[in-house]
Amino acid sequence: MDFGLYLQCLFNALHPHALLVIFAGCLGGILVGSLPGLTATMGVALLVPFSFGMDMDVSIGMLLGLYCGAMYGGSISSILIHTPGTPAAAATMLDGYPLSQQGQASRALSMSLTASFIGGLLGCLIMTFLSPQVSIFALKFSTSEYFALAVFGLSIIVSISSQNVLKGVMSGFFGLILCTVGSDPISGYPRYIFGQMELYEGPPFIPTLIGLFAVSEILSGVEKFTAGKQVVQQVSQILPTMADVKRCLVTIIKGGVIGSFIGSIPGAGGDIAAFVSYGEAKRSSKTPEKFGTGMIEGVAASESANNGCTGGAMIPLLSLGVPGDSVTAILLGAFIIHGLQPGPLLYKEHIDIVYMVFASMLVANVAMFILGATGVKFFAKVIGIDKRMLLPIIMVLSLIGSYSMRNSFFDVFITLGFGVVGYLLQRFGFPLPPILLALILGPMAESNLRRTLVISQGDPSVILHQPIAMFLLILAVVSLVMSYRSQRKVAARMLAAKKANEADK
Repeated sequence: MDFGLYLQCLFNALHPHALLVIFAGCLGGILVGSLPGLTATMGVALLVPFSFGMDMDVSIGMLLGLYCGAMYGGSISSILIHTPGTPAAAATMLDGYPLSQQGQASRALSMSLTASFIGGLLGCLIMTFLSPQVSIFALKFSTSEYFALAVFGLSIIVSISSQNVLKGVMSGFFGLILCTVGSDPISGYPRYIFGQMELYEGPPFIPTLIGLFAVSEILSGVEKFTAGKQVVQQVSQILPTMADVKRCLVTIIKGGVIGSFIGSIPGAGGDIAAFVSYGEAKRSSKTPEKFGTGMIEGVAASESANNGCTGGAMIPLLSLGVPGDSVTAILLGAFIIHGLQPGPLLYKEHIDIVYMVFASMLVANVAMFILGATGVKFFAKVIGIDKRMLLPIIMVLSLIGSYSMRNSFFDVFITLGFGVVGYLLQRFGFPLPPILLALILGPMAESNLRRTLVISQGDPSVILHQPIAMFLLILAVVSLVMSYRSQRKVAARMLAAKKANEADK
């Protein structure tokens, strides 16, 4: 690596004009990420036309700033209003929202910011120093490996099923059944759309997500209007305490590495990485039974992973010309518009542009940290608003977010319908996160299994002959067994505590 050229690019990224543009992109990303329905992909796509008249160096910084800001911004609404601003922030909601309900919103937000920053830096460093090696590994993934990766991700359903594993698995199967709606991934034949062409691509993901988590939470909130007191948020910290940092540091580093490597696999993305990191944090914890009730490690694991993906997803884009996720697919278009073709030749013919990407990503993560630290106190005050005002505001934002995806009122009805479904499922003790995980990984598993069977002429054993696929499937089995044993121990502890309480009475 040419450190002299890298330092020169870093100084260029720190030029007042370039720095202002990066900060503006980050601020826009945080706002886009924090609003339900406005994803990082949408934000970058809307910003690309504004980059046409800019220098390449400046436009790169602006787009990467928005990318990093949006990945962090999604955690804000996850923690405060139980609605992931972006799909990658869905795992953050599992422990972030319970912390908010306990009056610890600023603690969760500050840990989210710090974990996002450290995870983003790890992803950036791995991108900078290990791009060629990681891209070689990513090239080894074919349909068999992608199917095995999806199965490994689905094995985490047991870990995120709260105390009732059976109901969690049933929720996961419900999510997989929803994945069968839409066109067949091989033949394109429509399945279970009942004449509604809006369902041809399956249940629209963002409206479904908003309905399951935001609208269902609003319905629960309306039901509890007269019950309980308003949670008073003590906005006492911008950064996490040293105790929280020491408690979560190993989890953050593991999450950043997991996010970087999963992000480098084309088509994987931050949502998968966040759930895998969350499952690993719960598996290795001494108190796994507390996950889902407000564990700060859960916030740290998911946020470090989804922000680590920002650097990881850039690796196949720069090295191979293959986007790592939907955002880098938009960035690929931006590169081409500016007359550059990402791929191996980019390192040879335009190494200065590659180093500018490295430097801009580093500065963008610092800008995200500064802006996030500035806004933590303001974010945490949101939940202190009177529920009679807050719930209607959230409902309006949710419906606008659903409509804005395709400018379709059908999506609004989907959101309302899944809101009722989510509310009823919660009332009867069925957890919602397994449904979300199944909606993310179900299509990936089905399409790659079908392609593998087409290539092998119907022989599924070909998957077992691929070393990476076999390793991932073994990991899935190990994850299932360990998660099940952990849940059994949790149930035994809870039963013993219940009997002890009854004996004391």
